[in-house]
Amino acid sequence: MGYRENKIPNSPSTVFNIGSVTKQFTASAILKLVEQGKIKTSDKISLYYAQTPIDKREITIHQLLTHTSGISERTGGFRYDEASKEQFLIEFFESELQSKPGTKYQYANANYIMLTSILELISGQTYSSFLNDYLFEPSQMKSTGYKSITFNTERLAHGYYYDRNDEKWTDWGTTQQHLPYNNKHWYSIGKGDIHSTIEDLYKWHVALKDDVVLTSKTKEIQETPYVAENDEMTSYYGYGWAIFQSDRDTKIVAHNGSNGLYFTDFVRFTEGDVVVIYITNAFLGSGSENVAQEIGKMIFDSNYRATPISKNVYELIHEFMKMNPSVNAEKLPDFLKKELNYEFNDHAVLNRLGYSKLKKEDKPDWALELFKLNVKLFPEDGNLWDSLGEAYLKYNKMEEAIMSYTKAVELGNEGSKETLNELLKKE
Repeated sequence: MGYRENKIPNSPSTVFNIGSVTKQFTASAILKLVEQGKIKTSDKISLYYAQTPIDKREITIHQLLTHTSGISERTGGFRYDEASKEQFLIEFFESELQSKPGTKYQYANANYIMLTSILELISGQTYSSFLNDYLFEPSQMKSTGYKSITFNTERLAHGYYYDRNDEKWTDWGTTQQHLPYNNKHWYSIGKGDIHSTIEDLYKWHVALKDDVVLTSKTKEIQETPYVAENDEMTSYYGYGWAIFQSDRDTKIVAHNGSNGLYFTDFVRFTEGDVVVIYITNAFLGSGSENVAQEIGKMIFDSNYRATPISKNVYELIHEFMKMNPSVNAEKLPDFLKKELNYEFNDHAVLNRLGYSKLKKEDKPDWALELFKLNVKLFPEDGNLWDSLGEAYLKYNKMEEAIMSYTKAVELGNEGSKETLNELLKKE
């Protein structure tokens, strides 16, 4: 039974999946082992795994923590598919590196899954029990955990997503229902899917500030900007935290995370003793990603006015289609610009909606108009011309279909050649 269905309001003790905010817990656990003298960040993974192949022997704990190991973001499977630890390790060791270890920043979940494996190996504890003993209990966090969640499930926020085929918001359920029940969760562990509350994350912030869990020296090491995350060099990665400057040139230590349904942002203004913790269980789009940063601006500038968050883009377009006949399709971009507060520039949105309408419409209507509008907006995208060709074909508009597929081929869309040749043969 969903939250919305039962009208259970959100509160500071509601439990959410915090996504990649998990990474700073994993990093803190590794640093706890450093404090205990059991491990060094300069240690190479070959020290712990005899089976490490030559290309990965030089990878260090530091490189795993900072996403500079060279491992690909594609290593490891879909987060909620079953995978044993052994299976993950085989995939990690057999994968092709994207860059030489230590040379390049590339955010990849596999780094943090590997750290979790090392944590369990060195501590002789499970990930969950180690975090409980050394991070959560000392911080008095009673509602934070990975899978072993013991409290009333009514407190678990369900994830919601806008279903563009059914044209409505849909209850995804809770992460616990999607993660494997056994301990074969090695595509998910350590890099995401810890559960927590606003209250508990605030307690964690206080525990970090007061050096309850990690010494001030360790915290300094954790919050050091080691490697640039972007070409502009405006944001850096530490150990499980991103580090950048505010508009007032003060230090911000932050991390966000999402599994596509939940979204969390944890933003610590370390010099101003301000923290903004934001969690949602319905992801609306880029506007809903910036809430914590916007609140930060409002705290420090009383004149700052944030722009309202718009609805999900698919939901907006469905509203427009309900209110307008398809001949009004060219008014859609202006409507979107007004509602979204930014220039609409996503090639995929109208394409996806076109296909979901194409299944439902027997004669030319919105599906065709969406595909036509999309090539008007992005005329250089061959894939969109291919989609338009498909729509024309469905409605037996042969001439237009040939023209669209020809355009797709001209723009380098290889897949369109075969269809075009078949149509030309029939002509």
